[in-house]
Amino acid sequence: MTDLPRTMRASVLRGVGDIAVEERPVPEPGPREVLVRVHAVGTCGSDTHYYEHGRIGDFVVREPLVLGHEASGVVVARGSHATRHAPGQRVSLEPGVPCSTCEQCRRGRYNLCPDVRFFATPPVDGAFCEYVALDEDFAHPVPDSLSMEAAALVEPLSVGLWACRRGHVAPGARVLVTGAGPVGLMAVQCARAFGASEVVVTDVRPHRLALAAEVGATCALDVRETPLANSGVEPDVLLECSGVGPVAADGIRRVRRAGRVVLVGMGGAEIPLPLAHVQNREIELTGTFRYANTWPTAIGLAASGRVALDRLVSHRFGLDDVAAALTLAARDETAVKAVVLPQE
Repeated sequence: MTDLPRTMRASVLRGVGDIAVEERPVPEPGPREVLVRVHAVGTCGSDTHYYEHGRIGDFVVREPLVLGHEASGVVVARGSHATRHAPGQRVSLEPGVPCSTCEQCRRGRYNLCPDVRFFATPPVDGAFCEYVALDEDFAHPVPDSLSMEAAALVEPLSVGLWACRRGHVAPGARVLVTGAGPVGLMAVQCARAFGASEVVVTDVRPHRLALAAEVGATCALDVRETPLANSGVEPDVLLECSGVGPVAADGIRRVRRAGRVVLVGMGGAEIPLPLAHVQNREIELTGTFRYANTWPTAIGLAASGRVALDRLVSHRFGLDDVAAALTLAARDETAVKAVVLPQE
């Protein structure tokens, strides 16, 4: 690392509503880690929640924390036993490194590892900084045809991809996506890529509905004008991406017999459940937690052009303006996905 700087700029959350750029040491990669020069980091609702509230459930910010977990960059150094990537390799970063030894890891469901170290989840620092170190197995090569911003958005794309896998979306399926935020827009595209013949998306924001139609929804429904109950929609699979309890309940009521519900969005602690509808129709209901084994497929979908990631980037910010990036949605209802560019 002799040709690299010893310090770097990092955007640090010091307390609720208090974030500032600090000088920190450039991390030293461990034996099986690579050092990545960060080029792009997407902002997520979880980052905003930590900024505004200092916690998400049991995860509490108790000491200064670097946010940001949707990241891409270029490998610039590697540890003594790291062999997978040469310096100069462009990579998309899978932000959670599991223990690899627990029961869930051994079963391949490493997203459920109780000891996972996940970027920007207290006390683990994230990627709103110039350099990060990461296990080489979780730095995934991306082709030159994929922009650095798109490579960062492979993370939320993986959320949509995992939701489709959990919902068993298959060719010919009829899918309902409730909520046309970034993850909902990813879910729409993944459902189409999985072969769904019909993908209906609901929201109340016209610009997001228009974008959903642009990226593959067969029907974009403004539920202020046409309530879901009056829409005639009857999906095989519901991908609930809004995180809003009444929206989820309305969606569940539309699912056909033997259908499947996947709860993706995170909102309140509880949702109303139309139990008779679920029981009488033998509807399967499941949750999702992050993803597992999605990056190669997600990168392939993005590189092939079957999903559009760059189209979702609506705003760009530097490290000095991370607070503005995290509060963008509250100020600008046309915002879709803000990206932080640490090198600019």
